[in-house]
Amino acid sequence: MKPLIAIIGRPNVGKSTLFNRISDRKKAIAIDQPGATRDRNYTEASWNGKAFTVVDTGGFEPVSTEKILIQMREQTTLAMEQADMIIFLMDGKEGLTPSDQEIAKLLRSYKQPVFYAVNKIDGPRHEQDVLEFYRLGVEPLYTISSEHGRGVDDLLDAVTASIPEEEAPPDEEEQRIRIAVVGRPNVGKSSLVNKILGYERTIVNPTPGTTRDSIDTPFERGDRKYILVDTAGIRRKSRISQNLEKYSVIEALRTLDRCDVALVLIDAEEGVTDQDARIAGLALEKGVAVILVLNKWDLVEKDNSSIGVYVNKLRDGLKFLQFAPIAFVSALSGQRVGRIFDLVESVYDEYTKRVPTAELNVNVERFVSENPAPMYRNRPNKVVYATQTRVKPPTFVFFVREPTAIHFSYERYLANRIRESLGFESVPIRLLFRKRHRDKEGER
Repeated sequence: MKPLIAIIGRPNVGKSTLFNRISDRKKAIAIDQPGATRDRNYTEASWNGKAFTVVDTGGFEPVSTEKILIQMREQTTLAMEQADMIIFLMDGKEGLTPSDQEIAKLLRSYKQPVFYAVNKIDGPRHEQDVLEFYRLGVEPLYTISSEHGRGVDDLLDAVTASIPEEEAPPDEEEQRIRIAVVGRPNVGKSSLVNKILGYERTIVNPTPGTTRDSIDTPFERGDRKYILVDTAGIRRKSRISQNLEKYSVIEALRTLDRCDVALVLIDAEEGVTDQDARIAGLALEKGVAVILVLNKWDLVEKDNSSIGVYVNKLRDGLKFLQFAPIAFVSALSGQRVGRIFDLVESVYDEYTKRVPTAELNVNVERFVSENPAPMYRNRPNKVVYATQTRVKPPTFVFFVREPTAIHFSYERYLANRIRESLGFESVPIRLLFRKRHRDKEGER
């Protein structure tokens, strides 16, 4: 799981500028999320070969009584409780304020590493502005300019130095299906997690995860072994309201990094919301297998056409997940929860399936003969070869004359044919196009 870094501080100290600097700098590669899945308060980035998630928070005024500032304080406190590391940003031009002192006092009660940075130190002549911040009694103080980038490299070097190297999972865990339950607040994640862990289970000793306070829970059902990947439902309860919905996206991000199959939980009474679409879009972006779980199905008034109506609404609201199977359950009563495991096994088999190269190319030759790729500069843009390069998700590379000339509609055609002909009907697949190379005696 990627560590979570929260940038906190009073309003107008330059938090968003630092956030954007980390997102956009050449060495820190920001992974942009497409429209429906992007939430402006986070970005995924890497520095010194280590990946992490950065959260931009609202201004934190620890003693304000204004309603909007109280709400921002609650949001920031939640981010701090979730974070693995905290960057506390202060304003060098404005100087040390009582609010800065209160925040620093609060941070002393947190166990995770805190990096204290004084912003708006645009050059050596401003270094004297930092002196009064040593009254906080913390070292080191990082002097930076978020706007110009001065000192940001040193800050990121220090932050990433505290991120441990990723360890390869044990072989036993590799053989287990890793399931995560994700969704917005109050859709029943905790109820479903409890029902899963209480249903014909054999609990193996819970193993600490890779982040603070997270637990991955191994369990068995029948002869299959699973791991329930850490979710908001089994992590420690925050003292702050879980209804702060933008943070449910961040929770989903962290959980999806470590799962094979995501159960995207949706409230059947409310139907698909924008937040449901964001979280489902994240799952697709991460390339995990998805099962759409409509919870609270027992509370919905039904007739003979109810399921068909709901499926149509669900498919319409999540057009990018037309392939994902759907389960109608009641997490509270346990109704149809067992059906989820049948879907998990079926989806996982597709998710880890490999197609022999010879078989793949026989089929690809047929697909292309039935519908050739569009011409490129008045010459055929022939698909000469294809191979499956990986699983989780199944990924296929096509070698063509000119990859940039492959239109997304033709890519979609190939993906649909692979799904229906080679048994990948319920999982995401990825298609990559590479330029073909002739032999040494020919032109390249």
